[in-house]
Amino acid sequence: MPEPGLSPLQSSLPSAAAHFGAHVLAHAVNDPAAGAGAAVGGRPTVPAAPATATVPEPPAPEPPAPAPPPAGRPLPSVPSLVTSLAAPPAEPEAAPVAHGSALERIIRGPSGIGTESLHFAPREVPAAVPSGPAPGAVPETAVPEAEPPAAGRPIPGLYHHPIATPDPVRVAEVSRRIKEWAVEECSLYPPEWEDQFDGFSVASYMVGCHPDAPTIDHLMIATRLMVAENVVDDCYCEDHGGSPVGLGGRLLMAHTALDPVHTAAEYAPGWTESLRSDAPRRAYDSAMQYFRQGATPSQADRFRHDMARLHLGYLAEAAWAETNYVPEVWEYLAMRQFNNFRPCPTITDTIGGYELPADLHAQPAMQRVIALAGNATTIANDLYSYTKELDSPGLHLNLPVVISEREGVSHREAYLKAVEIHNELMHEFEAAAAELAAACPDPRVLRFLKGVAVWVDGNHHWHMTNTYRYSLPDFW
Repeated sequence: MPEPGLSPLQSSLPSAAAHFGAHVLAHAVNDPAAGAGAAVGGRPTVPAAPATATVPEPPAPEPPAPAPPPAGRPLPSVPSLVTSLAAPPAEPEAAPVAHGSALERIIRGPSGIGTESLHFAPREVPAAVPSGPAPGAVPETAVPEAEPPAAGRPIPGLYHHPIATPDPVRVAEVSRRIKEWAVEECSLYPPEWEDQFDGFSVASYMVGCHPDAPTIDHLMIATRLMVAENVVDDCYCEDHGGSPVGLGGRLLMAHTALDPVHTAAEYAPGWTESLRSDAPRRAYDSAMQYFRQGATPSQADRFRHDMARLHLGYLAEAAWAETNYVPEVWEYLAMRQFNNFRPCPTITDTIGGYELPADLHAQPAMQRVIALAGNATTIANDLYSYTKELDSPGLHLNLPVVISEREGVSHREAYLKAVEIHNELMHEFEAAAAELAAACPDPRVLRFLKGVAVWVDGNHHWHMTNTYRYSLPDFW
């Protein structure tokens, strides 16, 4: 994929983004018009951008030298984000920060000369199927429509943003391709698991989470990784033969498919052979190869780091299972910041065909936004999968179970308290994103923040509509 240009040696994110200014928090107002798009379950107060603040227009970067095509099947070319921003503004004066809620800025997207390519379709309007394919893209209009997902219903009182139904044409094509990959390329599951694979509805999941993906090939990057992560979880940790016993060794070997081993020549063939030895490693190895074709080295390294976080969370939960330890609520929430969805929204720029530079991604303010997004969506998973996990053998830890055990309250009270915790995390996520958007209205930051927010909404939509996997408890 094309790179949007070189990032500066020092971060272009103002230092104010790392520690939000007191003036921003002090002037937070309860604006009933704050934010765009419908929300259910209550909306937080979002600090408004100061009316007098100004942000100078960033200088146009030098166009990067053309990079050699990556090995393997290349992705179709996508216009560079920076190419769309390279034209100098008509007036060199500083552009004022927009009035009103900063969250509105994220949802609306940036404006001004050269930012047309940064806008997505509104949440209320399904993305239109293009009249013709981009160069090298699959002609999506030739794909038969997929069956719409079951309606489902949201958890009462859960704060969320409804989304449009994922594009059925894209869903059908991703569904076809991911099954072909799983069966023919990787042999990920035996025939008797086919209904579970189909019931996972991963195509609808990824299309709903990445509506800005330029092509099916970009969507497939995310879809393969999602399937691979679930194969590892099922086969090593949970549903299909998983066990906490010996999990560390299995996870480490699987992680080497993401972060290759550089070892003595005599022993390298053994490691290479191990990558084909079981379904989880085959899935990780293949999905990561495709990911590297569409990602920059920085994006690939970011993903490896986030997967290491995920595996560390798996190991903490396994250690508690081996010792029959029910963690304190704060301990469980800390573990869930690692054993969570974080690797998925942090690749939103790769799937969108652009890059958020590493120095912007690593800023503490951005890390807080990403962590809160992962935490909120993971607690939503705890809530939607609650009855499914109650039916599994043994004590399966999730937030309602831990609250009930540790605080001595009924299952219903614990579940409803977990809903409140989810809502608090969602409000914190949106407020943190709004503050960062106001402090650093760099178009790449705004696009990434919106991509993460859209992923959060798409993740909820999939949980709500996947009635094959999830049903709600009778607590209302």
